Amino acid sequence: MASQAPTGLRTPPFQRQNRMIILKFFSIIVALLIAGWLVLDGARALITGDYRTPRAGPRAGQLGPWARLVSAAGLNPRSRIIKAAHVLLGVGWLAALVCFSIRPSIGWWTLLASAACTLWYLPIGTLLSLVELAILLSPSIRALK
Repeated sequence: MASQAPTGLRTPPFQRQNRMIILKFFSIIVALLIAGWLVLDGARALITGDYRTPRAGPRAGQLGPWARLVSAAGLNPRSRIIKAAHVLLGVGWLAALVCFSIRPSIGWWTLLASAACTLWYLPIGTLLSLVELAILLSPSIRALK
């Protein structure tokens, strides 16, 4: 007589499918947040000459911690090159998101690359990129690739 695995050890297929849909939804939301902010803030900086910064308080007019990383690399965080890089990275996120929505097997890799390329964007970009990486590396979403 064949032994059966206890039913509590296996996740029913519909629960796996629901988990995958929920994780994919959160992955898309995180990607939209990052992409939207990078495109909007970078485009605003290119048009008006500067990024959005706090208007009052001890950090008034200061860029985030990411600017110190960019400066340490020998680049001016307020240069047109870095502003354009913000826009291009945001557009890359949007393209990866479209790819993920249409062809998850390829889009998974493009979102993974986008998240890795945004880890420098301290603090919020780093946090959201780590969330995106955690979602992408979860077994439910990895099954898409």
